[in-house]
Amino acid sequence: MILEKTYAPLLAEPPRTTCRACGGGALETIVAFGETPLADGLVAPGRLKDADPVAPLTMVLCPQCSLVQILETVRPEVLFSDDYPYYSSVSPAFMEHARANAVEMIETRRLDAGSKAIEIASNDGYLLVNFVERGIPALGIDAAKGPAEAAQRKGVRTMHAFFTRELAFELRERGESADVLFANNVLAHVWDLNGFVDGIAALLKPDGVAVIECPYLLDLIGHCEFDTVYHQHLCYFSVTALDRLFRSHGLTLSDIRKIPIHGGSLRLYVTHGEAQSAAVTGMLSDEASAGVAKASFYEGFADRVAQIRTSLRDVLGRLKSEGKRVAGYGAAAKGTTMLAYCGVSKDDLEYIVDLNPRKHGLHMPGNRIPIVPVTVLTEDRPDYCLLLAWNFSAEILKQQQSYRDRGGRFIIPVPELRIV
Repeated sequence: MILEKTYAPLLAEPPRTTCRACGGGALETIVAFGETPLADGLVAPGRLKDADPVAPLTMVLCPQCSLVQILETVRPEVLFSDDYPYYSSVSPAFMEHARANAVEMIETRRLDAGSKAIEIASNDGYLLVNFVERGIPALGIDAAKGPAEAAQRKGVRTMHAFFTRELAFELRERGESADVLFANNVLAHVWDLNGFVDGIAALLKPDGVAVIECPYLLDLIGHCEFDTVYHQHLCYFSVTALDRLFRSHGLTLSDIRKIPIHGGSLRLYVTHGEAQSAAVTGMLSDEASAGVAKASFYEGFADRVAQIRTSLRDVLGRLKSEGKRVAGYGAAAKGTTMLAYCGVSKDDLEYIVDLNPRKHGLHMPGNRIPIVPVTVLTEDRPDYCLLLAWNFSAEILKQQQSYRDRGGRFIIPVPELRIV
């Protein structure tokens, strides 16, 4: 009860004792990360002396429906406030990924001026702009004011709102039903998971398709991507958990595709129909054989996470003793978990470079490491750079070839620490 009282202003509810999807109560701990700052809680210069909001971070399994989740629920309005710093259009690789997704759906679904594309968590219009440019009506829905306004400036009609069951029914009554409904990297963020999926079912036309992307649990576990666990990500999905979730709301996971984005993700095709592709049934069979609903599948994950922490601390300590200078690359949300869990401070990293100009001049939460433009890396030329945004490692290493040509080296911490 002390925990509930201490974190009450930050948490939307007490730490959970039941599953977010099925309500099962036999939750089993996979790994407890302890107290961590909020992943996107970047600190402005005028707040450097203020205490950061922190909350426990505990990853658990529901053996009843196989959903992996965290116990703590930080209030959505705290996580996705008006100064939310994430803008999808910053990454060229992600923009191309989104464009290809949009074009494929336009062509395969034969969308035209009489169709409707809707995106939940549409951010700065990075995806829907592809529909607007082709004269296809589009509607974005996003809870963060800054990205929503950025989308509107691009000509993407955007609602500044949280997507809920109630909003979905309201939109349907107004004739805003979707031929194609996108929900990329948002399903894991949802507090009311069942209400959210109800909303998708309501907003989707009878012959429509919901295209949903989310990180894949088996990649997270297999590649030890522990830093993708943070307070924004309430759930971590296997195909088994997704299939059960959609079925409970009258929807079908009709098809599925594995994609490399964000360290390994799934692209889901969800419909009102009942048929499932061989890809779906095959992955369900594979997961059943692997035992994703059993605690034994996750044994050893916590130990591997701890080994990455030990390796990173050892490398940073050795470099410091040798007088080497180390910076970081990517003030990403996952970086907060990495730095906090591994105990990395300003004594270890002088600064972190990032492409997003909205983050420049701010500081990482917890450790107060300053965030600066990427150009500083080649101008200042530290000896080493810890790659926090490792999910874009190929793109970043290519972009920073001149830094590497001059002797700079990158430390890539996941899945096992290596220096390139």
